[in-house]
Amino acid sequence: MRVVCLQHVSFEGPGVFAKALAKRGVSLEYTLVPKDGVPQDGGDLLIVMGGPMSVNDSDKWIAEETAFIRSELLAGTSMIGVCLGSQFMARALGATVRSGKTLEIGMTPVRLTDVGKQDPVFGAGPEHFPVFEWHGEVFDLPKDCVSLAGSDIAPLQAFRYGDRAYGLLFHLEMEENGIDSLCQECAPDLMKARLTEHQVKSAARPQLPQLHQTADRLIGHLLQSNR
Repeated sequence: MRVVCLQHVSFEGPGVFAKALAKRGVSLEYTLVPKDGVPQDGGDLLIVMGGPMSVNDSDKWIAEETAFIRSELLAGTSMIGVCLGSQFMARALGATVRSGKTLEIGMTPVRLTDVGKQDPVFGAGPEHFPVFEWHGEVFDLPKDCVSLAGSDIAPLQAFRYGDRAYGLLFHLEMEENGIDSLCQECAPDLMKARLTEHQVKSAARPQLPQLHQTADRLIGHLLQSNR
């Protein structure tokens, strides 16, 4: 079993996803795309992480990664796209990615759609739950995808393409040290959102265990479906 992780900045890694894989005896292959380019293939499971850039930026590597993700999706590769990663998936499948109404930072309540309530991963949890967010852009539902969850600010928070590719605008994988890094590296976002590091961290801390359970369930489901 090969799992490939695409990173866009060093401070946004796979977090709890890596732990969920390690406890199942699966290691990760890492690629920092802006520096290394895209890998030869996406393995059995491709995890596409976040980053402060936009899929609408003109950098050559962004066009290359979009094309790579599209080819992996069309080939049926299992995939998790997180935040920027979900925007790459949406763009690769032909959807528009644009600025949202406002920055979504910190804990945000989301609700499952009717399809989300039947989903093998999200349907096993509550219908309404808080998630950790850090994004300013949103997207439309790509063709041939189903919406799994939404919030008041971003009606589309999670989608699924086929049975094994999940695009998540929010972070299930985020650990406390990851939140620390975001608060330090993306401090201007906090100022824009009129939030303090303390507010973000104190609201997130008690909710992380539930998010990590869902992250573990997602990894377990995708590994199982690859057998």
